[in-house]
Amino acid sequence: MTPSIAPPISRRGVCFVISAPSGAGKSTIANALRAAQPNLSHSISVTTRKPRPGEVDGVHYHFVSEKVFKELIETQALLEWAMVFRHGYGTPGAPVEKALAEGKDLIFDIDWQGHRQIRSHLPEDVVSLFVLPPSLQELERRLNLRASDHPDEIHHRMKAAREEISHWQEFDYTIINTDLDQAIQEATAILSAARIETARRKTGLQAFIGDRFEVK
Repeated sequence: MTPSIAPPISRRGVCFVISAPSGAGKSTIANALRAAQPNLSHSISVTTRKPRPGEVDGVHYHFVSEKVFKELIETQALLEWAMVFRHGYGTPGAPVEKALAEGKDLIFDIDWQGHRQIRSHLPEDVVSLFVLPPSLQELERRLNLRASDHPDEIHHRMKAAREEISHWQEFDYTIINTDLDQAIQEATAILSAARIETARRKTGLQAFIGDRFEVK
């Protein structure tokens, strides 16, 4: 007899937030998860900085003026926003709310301030991960490998790293990115567990259990 296959169970989406000091690997981990999982989307942020070579408006960011950015803040249209190295960055709330309601998962690579703001708006949806470097010395070495970073910029990022790291206890999970492949595996495991959390699938599970087991 061929075993029956359980149908997909509807659920609310996951708001997966990854934070880390610059150079610790949060963007690399987030990009690896997106590449491996087509159903994991990236929320398109707004920013006041100019596009870099190869960046497309509406794909990588929504590039807006400082005036528009200020209006988005004043109308509370952003779930989170921050000034990062003299430029404004923020997450529009409406697309995120729509995606989560449709059961779609979103990933964010933002700082601790953004995490705090998003969690205040979506406390039941956020699952957060903090990525630590093995040491400050290793973090500085990685930053120095970036050909585009000026020594003054590296000094500024190292100073900011200490402040970022001081907030690690605010996150649901913390990993140490000594080995990138292992860090990606650990982040994947966290996301997989979040997707089958009972509270996130409560409505779908109630329908499934009621139909299959006649239990309310």
